[in-house]
Amino acid sequence: MVTVLGIRDKVSVISMNNVHIDDESMQAVLDVLKSGQLAQGPKVEEFEKAFADYIGTNYAIAVNSGTAAIHVGLLAAGIAEGDEVITTPFSFISTANCCLFCGAVPVFVDINKETFDIAPHLIEKKISPKTKAIIIVHLYGQPCDMDEILEICKKHDLVLIEDACQAHGAEYNGQKVGSFGIGCFSFYPTKNMTTGEGGMITTNDEDIARKARMIRHHGQSQRYVNDLLGYNFRMTDIAAALGICQLKNLDAANAKRIINASYLSRHISQIEGIIPPYIALNRKHVFHQYTIQITEDYKLSRDELQQQLFIRNIGSAIYYPAPIHKQPLYRGLGYNGSLPVSEAVATRVLSLPVHPGLADTELEMIIEALHGT
Repeated sequence: MVTVLGIRDKVSVISMNNVHIDDESMQAVLDVLKSGQLAQGPKVEEFEKAFADYIGTNYAIAVNSGTAAIHVGLLAAGIAEGDEVITTPFSFISTANCCLFCGAVPVFVDINKETFDIAPHLIEKKISPKTKAIIIVHLYGQPCDMDEILEICKKHDLVLIEDACQAHGAEYNGQKVGSFGIGCFSFYPTKNMTTGEGGMITTNDEDIARKARMIRHHGQSQRYVNDLLGYNFRMTDIAAALGICQLKNLDAANAKRIINASYLSRHISQIEGIIPPYIALNRKHVFHQYTIQITEDYKLSRDELQQQLFIRNIGSAIYYPAPIHKQPLYRGLGYNGSLPVSEAVATRVLSLPVHPGLADTELEMIIEALHGT
C-alpha cells in the first residue's frame, strides 16, 4: 500500500525506468572482481570490439560517461578555442557544455516541431567562417534527418558529432546511428543499456580513434609518454563486463520498448489534447523516452496531469523543462535569443513509462489515467 497526498492506492508504483540486471550480468561482474583486473583491461577491449561490430564502425573507444564521449569526440576532431559548433537547444545540457569544455562556442539551431530533433533547414543560416562542427542529438531515440545533415556537413566541410546517448540501436534507412559521424553513447542506468556509468565513442576514422584513446588516458601514446593534454576518462573492466551482457540483450529490450510505445500511441491517439510521439519515415525509433505533448485541448494542464499520474503512482518526467539557451549558465554567457519551437515544446512535453519491464496491466493503467478513468 502506498500513500500519496493522503490518497491510498493499491496499485504498485509504475516507475519511469527499470534497470534489468540478469544473473549472467551479475556473474560477469563477479568474475571481474575475482580476477583482480578492475581498471581498464581486457573486458574493456572486448566490449569495444563488440560495440563497434554492433554499430557497424571500425573503432569504438570506451570512456566513463556519455559526457566524456562527446568531450573526447570534439577534442579528437580538433575542436578548439574560438571554434563554433552548431547544436540543438533541446537536449540535456552536457551536449552544449562539451563545446565550452573545449573553449568552443555553441551555436543553437531550433528543432523540428514533430520529431524534436534539430531542424536541418535552419542549420545553414547559422554557419559562419568559424563553424567547425555540428553536434546532432538523436533525441529520445529517434534518428535525425541524416541525408540532409550529411549533405550540409559535406558542403561546408564540417565535423559531424552524433550525440546518440539516447539512441542505442536506432537506425536511419537501416544504418545504425553512431556510424554516420563520430558517435557518442551513454550507458547511464536509465539508458536503453547500461554499464552503471559509462560511454562510448564510435568512428571509422583511425586518427580520431587513436587520439580519443590518448585523450581518455592522460594523453599517453605509451606508458608515461604524454603527447598531448588528456584526461582520466577510462572505463573500468567492471563496467565493461556489465556492458557486454547488456549489449547482447539490447535488441530484445528495444523491441519491447517499441511494442509498448505502439500500444500507448494507439490508445493515446484517441484522446483529445494529447499528441503521441511522431515517428519520421525511414527511422527505427528505440524509445529511450516515450514523450507526449499536452495541448490546450486536454482537460488538464501538463503539470496537472503529471500530478494526477503521481497520485495514481505512475511515474512521469519532463525532458526538458527549459531549453539550454534559457538555462542560467547560458543566459550568463549572453545567450538571449529566441528559439520558438524549442521554447514552446518545453512547456508541453511529458515522458511516460515505456521500459521493457512494463506489464500489459501497467500499460492499461497508464491509458486509464490519461483518460481520467
